[in-house]
Amino acid sequence: MIVVMFAVMKTLISAAFALAFPGLAVAQAPAPAPLQTPNPTYTSIEMTIDVNRPAAEVWKRVGKFCDIGEWFQIAAPCTITSGKDGEFGAVRTVGSEILVGKTELSYTYTQPVREGARYNMYHGTLEARPVTATTSKIVYTLFFDNSMIGDDAAKEADRARRTTTFNQALQNMKILAEGGTLPPAPARGRGAM
Repeated sequence: MIVVMFAVMKTLISAAFALAFPGLAVAQAPAPAPLQTPNPTYTSIEMTIDVNRPAAEVWKRVGKFCDIGEWFQIAAPCTITSGKDGEFGAVRTVGSEILVGKTELSYTYTQPVREGARYNMYHGTLEARPVTATTSKIVYTLFFDNSMIGDDAAKEADRARRTTTFNQALQNMKILAEGGTLPPAPARGRGAM
């Protein structure tokens, strides 16, 4: 009798579970498709600079999505080609970059997938971080897959180039945020970013 009651209860519980969670009763989902880059080597570069201004003032001066044109000293003006400056999904002419995340004092952007090229997961984050009531730091972080660059020497050269380029941009942001004027733009080759 106990065995029969146990079997009936087990059947009732299984039926109730199947009714409550119908998607779980089906066969296992197929395996995901293979990765485009089977062995990515994700890397990040974090750069900072101290600024003698409160973070909110720094962000007001250099934190708009198209302010990159000024502090990167890009000859062609930055414009928003889709969406609205500062809103999710805004696209700027610089790199066709898309705003994908933001806080009160930061934003994160990515670059679109290009036909015929492996996607490297490139993301950049710019942040004005409070340090004291009157000082802050600007933090710029790059994240990407560098597995398609080549050997370790080529990867290190790419990292050094990016670090130099973006540290100059940080220096320019500091100058602007502290009320200064930028010196003339240095000569730059293609693909500096």
